[in-house]
Amino acid sequence: MTDILIVEDNKEISALLCDFVTAEGYSAEIAASGEAAMAFWERERARLVVLDIMLPGMDGFVVCRKIREDGNVPIIIVSAKSEKDDKLRGLLAGADDYMEKPFDIDILLAKINGIFKRRYAENILCAGDIRLDKAKCEVSKNGRPVCLTGKEFALLLYLMENSGRTLKKERLFNQIWGFDSFSEPQTLTVHIKWLREKIEDNPREPKHILTVWGTGYRFE
Repeated sequence: MTDILIVEDNKEISALLCDFVTAEGYSAEIAASGEAAMAFWERERARLVVLDIMLPGMDGFVVCRKIREDGNVPIIIVSAKSEKDDKLRGLLAGADDYMEKPFDIDILLAKINGIFKRRYAENILCAGDIRLDKAKCEVSKNGRPVCLTGKEFALLLYLMENSGRTLKKERLFNQIWGFDSFSEPQTLTVHIKWLREKIEDNPREPKHILTVWGTGYRFE
């Protein structure tokens, strides 16, 4: 499931929003009309909707009402319509928040992050450009999916859940492969190498999975 559906017909604004939310680690899709938004919603859904009101064809109020009738997904309206009646209409249609254009991107990101933290934090781990969804067993980097094996996912999950702590090699190996595993301890080193190749910008100079010489590894 996509994290954020951006419903906005202004290409510059939608591209800007998409760039900022993907930089935060979210996956995003853009719909340039109300009809396109509903087609995407019926096909895939999203965890949060950022919605403009003035759209070609079906307007944002209708989109908001239709999405709200179909579920409890958070909806943030971002619109140039700033009259009190417009805000009330949006909120009565089911929006959780209403922001006026021009908007402060930092405030919008704070609202988005707050919603995800309150509603989805138990299943989502984020570290910079890395995002791990425990419920769906999915990992993304800069909003793009990262294909991991089962052991790679389990290893990354354990590292992220213990972020900032130095974990001994023996502890990591036993946690992922088990005390009675027939695998060699060197398997851990190989999997760390593979993980770095998939999630680090430069695997030779890792910024997330750090080696603590003589001890083990630490996730930052």
